[in-house]
Amino acid sequence: MKKFVMAALGGTLAGIVATTQFVGPLLAQEQSKSGNVYEQLDLFGDIFERIRAQYVEEVDEGDLIEAAINGMLTSLDPHSSYLSPDDADAMRVQTRGEFGGLGIEVTQEEGFVKVVSPIDGTPADEAGMESGDFITHVDGESVLGLTLDQAVDLMRGPVGSEIIVTVVREGSPEPFDVSIIRDTIKLTAVRTRLEGDTVVLRVTTFNDQTFPNLQEGLAEQVEAAGGMDKVNGIVLDLRNNPGGLLTQAIKVSDAFLEQGEIVSTRGRDLVDGDRYNAESYVEGDLSQGKPLVVLINGGSASASEIVAGALQDHRRAIVVGTKSFGKGSVQTVMPLRGDGAMRLTTARYYTPSGRSIQALGVSPDIVVEQPRRTPNEETEEEEGANQLLRSEADLRGSLDNDSLTEDEIRQIEEDRAKAEAAAKRREDDYQLAYAIDILKGLSALGPKD
Repeated sequence: MKKFVMAALGGTLAGIVATTQFVGPLLAQEQSKSGNVYEQLDLFGDIFERIRAQYVEEVDEGDLIEAAINGMLTSLDPHSSYLSPDDADAMRVQTRGEFGGLGIEVTQEEGFVKVVSPIDGTPADEAGMESGDFITHVDGESVLGLTLDQAVDLMRGPVGSEIIVTVVREGSPEPFDVSIIRDTIKLTAVRTRLEGDTVVLRVTTFNDQTFPNLQEGLAEQVEAAGGMDKVNGIVLDLRNNPGGLLTQAIKVSDAFLEQGEIVSTRGRDLVDGDRYNAESYVEGDLSQGKPLVVLINGGSASASEIVAGALQDHRRAIVVGTKSFGKGSVQTVMPLRGDGAMRLTTARYYTPSGRSIQALGVSPDIVVEQPRRTPNEETEEEEGANQLLRSEADLRGSLDNDSLTEDEIRQIEEDRAKAEAAAKRREDDYQLAYAIDILKGLSALGPKD
């Protein structure tokens, strides 16, 4: 019995020694990490004091701290940043749909400011800014070496004032200057119209007004068309839409889905993940199952990509255009003391099929490039050539068509006018015309009454 007790004690002692040998280095490592953190903070304090005492000019201590915080956040990724009280207030105003500025969504790439997309009807859009443009100078001052927030601050100014931005654009041999007059940006989240028998829903941003605007605009256009039976399909135009509120992207997707997942988000920890399904916000499909084409391009980002990816994965829509921007991360805005806020990337989002579009974007089902406008001289030559074309009906003494009634002839003429309008649309907006042609084709193949 004594031998057993001794053996047991020996085993316990050996276990304690083994545990100490295993846990001891881990504790030491954790303490070492903590020590390193405190050493780094002490180093920061030393540098802060040296700057305060010895920098060539007197500095504002608050600005130093704010710059340090912002530098820490912007080093993580292009979308994390510190928002000063003024910036935080401006952001809250923007999500409500009205703010002052140029009307462009920007990011940073290789030290320069890159235009994600100009917003429809804003000064930047009217000045000709395009998705993919690089801004290298603002009023002659280089943005190289500035943070994104600093570069954006350069572009801010009083409403009505002029700003000159220097732009580098793919396909242009030399940088060029663009003059923009700052204005109050009033966002119309959704513009709706009828193009023949097709309802076009142009969604420019995802703010608090997006889903209500879409729901109301769709109902108005359906009524104008004479009812949903008279509509051959819907074009959801998300081109140059820089995104916005996740909740609005979910509602817009839900507007055209009966059921199923819309998007999921996954953070660093599994418990931080979320899944959003249809039927949570909208009852049924607002379009009653009508064919749907979604238009995207390189300026379609974030919330736009959630909508396009969800409708594509559920095979609810045909996605047409060019590859989207590829912003597949979720930012959470966290209020901070002093009325400031922190925008922090907290998750990635995934389409219903489980694919992340971060840095890859949504690939359209049908790739359709938007051709650049032809020079005026070529357009005039084409118009001149078209004017020389003649038909049988133009010949003197040609026979009348005796097989058609006046109503049938009138119908033919109306159809011809529609075809000519479609041809004009291709000149103005080739991608939209292509989307409408797809819906016409699907309608032609559908069951006849």
